[in-house]
Amino acid sequence: MACITITVEDSLKQRLSRFPWVNWSEVGREEILKRYIFEKYIKDKELTKEEYAFCEKIDWHPVDELPLREEYVEKMKKIRKEKYHKYKSIEEFRKDLSL
Repeated sequence: MACITITVEDSLKQRLSRFPWVNWSEVGREEILKRYIFEKYIKDKELTKEEYAFCEKIDWHPVDELPLREEYVEKMKKIRKEKYHKYKSIEEFRKDLSL
């Protein structure tokens, strides 16, 4: 396995050293892999089984990084303006469902 070294400012190093239990090498490895998967997904629109397994393991998917589509944003704004009913209990909600 290859090894890389990065340089960080002293202030960042001090902040990182406040968390001695964190494996910063693993954090960096995951972030690099996420970036690779994201760029590959943008290009190919698909993931390999290994990439998908990694995404599931860290509860992340490349589409999480994509900006929201404008039509979705507009739809959500419209829904937000509509009247809605606030339920006081789960029983009240279930009663409405059974109607």
